[in-house]
Amino acid sequence: MHKPIKYVEKGLSLAANGAWFFYDRYNRITARPSFTPNWSDKPLLKSHEKVKPPLGWPRETDSLCPTCVREARQDILDGKKDYRILLNEKVGEIKAQIIERDGQILMVKECPIHGRFEDVMAIDTEFFQHLEDAFPGSDIRAHNDEKLHNHGSSTIKYGRGSVLTIDLTNRCNMMCDPCFMDANQVGFVHELGWDDIKTLLDNAISIKPKRQMSVQFSGGEPTISPYFLDAVRYARKVGYNSVQAATNGIEFAKSADFARAAADAGLRYAYLQFDGIGNAANSHRLVGNLFDVKLRAIENLHKAGVDIVPVITIINGINNEQVGRVVQFALDNPKTISFLSFQPVSFTGRDEEITDDRRQAQRYTLSHLAHDVKNQTGIGEPARDWFPISFMGTFTDWADLVHGPQESWGQLNCGCHPNCGVGMAVMIDKETKEAVPFTAFVRGEQLAKDIARVNDAAGSRFRSVLGMALALMRNYDSFRSPTHFKLTDLLKKFDKTFGATGKDYGSVSGDRTQNDIAKRRADRWNFLFVAGMWFQDLFNYDFRRTERCIIPYATQEGEISFCAYNTGIGWRNIIEKMHMTATLTKWYEERGRHEIFAGGKKVELASKEHSLVLDPEAVAAGIQTDLDEQGVAKNARQEKLAARAAARAANGNGANGANGTNGANGTNGKSAQDAAYDQQMAALYRQHVLKEQAPPVVQIQGLKSSKAKDLAGVS
Repeated sequence: MHKPIKYVEKGLSLAANGAWFFYDRYNRITARPSFTPNWSDKPLLKSHEKVKPPLGWPRETDSLCPTCVREARQDILDGKKDYRILLNEKVGEIKAQIIERDGQILMVKECPIHGRFEDVMAIDTEFFQHLEDAFPGSDIRAHNDEKLHNHGSSTIKYGRGSVLTIDLTNRCNMMCDPCFMDANQVGFVHELGWDDIKTLLDNAISIKPKRQMSVQFSGGEPTISPYFLDAVRYARKVGYNSVQAATNGIEFAKSADFARAAADAGLRYAYLQFDGIGNAANSHRLVGNLFDVKLRAIENLHKAGVDIVPVITIINGINNEQVGRVVQFALDNPKTISFLSFQPVSFTGRDEEITDDRRQAQRYTLSHLAHDVKNQTGIGEPARDWFPISFMGTFTDWADLVHGPQESWGQLNCGCHPNCGVGMAVMIDKETKEAVPFTAFVRGEQLAKDIARVNDAAGSRFRSVLGMALALMRNYDSFRSPTHFKLTDLLKKFDKTFGATGKDYGSVSGDRTQNDIAKRRADRWNFLFVAGMWFQDLFNYDFRRTERCIIPYATQEGEISFCAYNTGIGWRNIIEKMHMTATLTKWYEERGRHEIFAGGKKVELASKEHSLVLDPEAVAAGIQTDLDEQGVAKNARQEKLAARAAARAANGNGANGANGTNGANGTNGKSAQDAAYDQQMAALYRQHVLKEQAPPVVQIQGLKSSKAKDLAGVS
């Protein structure tokens, strides 16, 4: 039996549906050209002007040969080739076909030298098509960006992005598998000085369209940079409202004072590494009490006024059964968690030379995520409630229209390719914890089409706000919404998100106070966003995704797509080597070692108390054993050990066999040079993490540093 208000709201929806007919006709008759705002030299785009890449299947795209890329990158690092060939040549590029086979979407490609490669893009064709159909098109083409966007085939072409990532340091206080940046094991330190940090942030506001975006300080572990708090403070000063830290949470868990200092500096979000519920689910990170660390970090950060986004790297067979447990954790704690970011594994960094068997066993896609959420929690229909992250672009366009041409910043816009990221919005009653997917009671696709028509008319602020209100009302089904949810709550939610009416819901600007934070948190309704962001690796690389990247890295060599930086041709390896601060040995000699938690070492915590609600069964659950049962290695280290054991078995007990080598070839079929590199990295690990005595390390020769002082100590 529905509450009486639900019937009244149903009547209002029907009335709004009738009013929409007249509103829409008037809008079409009186449509105006788009204005050019202060934050762009180009006008706002109408829906039909937005550019889309080739979508659907079968289709052809530009990709990379995994082997050609690794070889070319090594030549650059060894100084055999100039890195500038990446600006003018299509290094390692091959064509790829995206096809359907046996109910799955695959990427298939053929290198004339190294043969055929294929990988799974989706396990549900309906879901895949739904995402591509819902893609509204790309944002305004990037401009005034020539100095920062110049990376050959990897150049970002569209929009401003939504998260600017700045790696403060490549040092880390953990030793994780997987790690896309291979922290602590590259043999040198790359750490930004204060002038570097300021320059990157100053450069970032020169690109147009000049949009509000999140500045995310990352690493390594950003909190161990001596400039972490200063960087947060400066990002706020130059005008960014959303400043984040991508963190493992150790420093925040150890000190509530540090969490408060970060909040006072302007930290708004902590993107917290979070692999699952319970210490067993986090045990593959090799920290003895990592889940306790996460809980304490959440407690300290939330009390300080920082919002927490658990970030879950999902690997099939390792922790995919944790998907439902993490979602349930958010549902059980709606006053604390309002965003989840699942990141299907990208086989790069330590995992770039993964075997085919392990890659096929561990591959996890966005379609896996949507189905696991449904199967493990009962929430959400994959092809109804999940949308590409770029779907929000239509609503961003509306906010840009409403705020007018005089604004100095545009709204945040997530204009990435539909294969990059997805999300499902769930409306949660913080009091009763009732949870309903937003698009179960609001017709999402039709709402977006209606708002696009409002935007295309480019009417006055009043007319545009009226259009949004009518569109929301006519697409709202009161009988399917949460029990205590009202139509007015829906309208307030959108106003709070986009600031259309100017009502004070609590400031988010750099001068926000604890009262502002409390005011925003007082809302009874938690708009939980369950997101999936799937970063590319060499096996599924698509340049149509790269050129639409919304998570650029700010570096000394410009702003580079997340995937082109961490995988692709591997700009990270090149730039960090070019601009390295010191060899690892010299750094430790001059500045000492930072503490590293590995090998089961526990983090000392002043307290383990927290106020979070936990499912005791989830906490007590053991380690996922799927891969053990399949006889598949869990990580690169296990894979190498298995390869060395096989080499010993094949070669008997001779000297070569004892070392896991085979003549000129190194372990796992590598060259002698690669094998020597592995041995060097292992030596670094033993010396600086396990604190064993080791002979002096010889730095691998390659690119010359841009600073003469960086070469000190390199033999």
